[in-house]
Amino acid sequence: MSSSFWGASQAARHIRVPGPNDNKYSHGVLGVVTGSEKYPGAAVLGVEAAHRTGIGMVRFLGEQTPAELVLARRPETVIVSGAVDAWLVGSGMESTTDLNPELPDLARAVLGTQPVVVDAGGLGFLDHVTAPAIITPHEGELERLIPRGDLSREDWASKAADSLDVVVVLKGHETVVATPEEPAGGKFRVKVTSPTTWLATAGTGDVLAGIIGAVLATNSVKRVPGFQELGQIAATGVYLHGRAAELAGENGPFPALDVAKAASRAFVELGEVEVR
Repeated sequence: MSSSFWGASQAARHIRVPGPNDNKYSHGVLGVVTGSEKYPGAAVLGVEAAHRTGIGMVRFLGEQTPAELVLARRPETVIVSGAVDAWLVGSGMESTTDLNPELPDLARAVLGTQPVVVDAGGLGFLDHVTAPAIITPHEGELERLIPRGDLSREDWASKAADSLDVVVVLKGHETVVATPEEPAGGKFRVKVTSPTTWLATAGTGDVLAGIIGAVLATNSVKRVPGFQELGQIAATGVYLHGRAAELAGENGPFPALDVAKAASRAFVELGEVEVR
């Protein structure tokens, strides 16, 4: 199976600009459980990216130190539990041992019906995820889940999607997005090529997870997308991430937080693209 192209005209279908009757709830609420005492910055990066990708509200339910840093950076973030439309879990968590058992909302994220983006350390508890899921591994993380063998990156991502029954976003300069094979709906697989190689830096994966989480939440208000739509949402997030990096790099090398900040401009641009 070949991988299709995914660009601005395709991605534009999956961003949602609020209308005059929208409010913070109707435009999508993303629940976030990320960061740890060891890697608190991952929470800041993901939350910043989500806020700048057209979301109605971000609820952060992580540990105390990441929560304090998130509020210092983005005081509009809500840190009490409540209704959400989608979840982002795992960024900045090394393993399942980093998950705070005092967080009951984490159980809702992985065992409920709302779709979830699972990143980094969250991949360690993937066996417990029953909600529709998008996972965002780099090659080393996917190797630990599904050995590659002699497969191409595209076929490897497809095999992992089928084996794990999740949407796979295999990160890299050419990111592969693959969905599980569905009896009635076939399979979605695309490659999204980054316009810059400067994304190979610490923290940019946390930004990507936040962007995908925001696009997912805005498309999941009062509904749960099917796997093919989840794949399209994930590919849209990857496209936005690459375009934000391109904008951030206009004046040279950039840190991950600059990519998160540039997501706003990338989002506005995409809203002006003709949908095909």
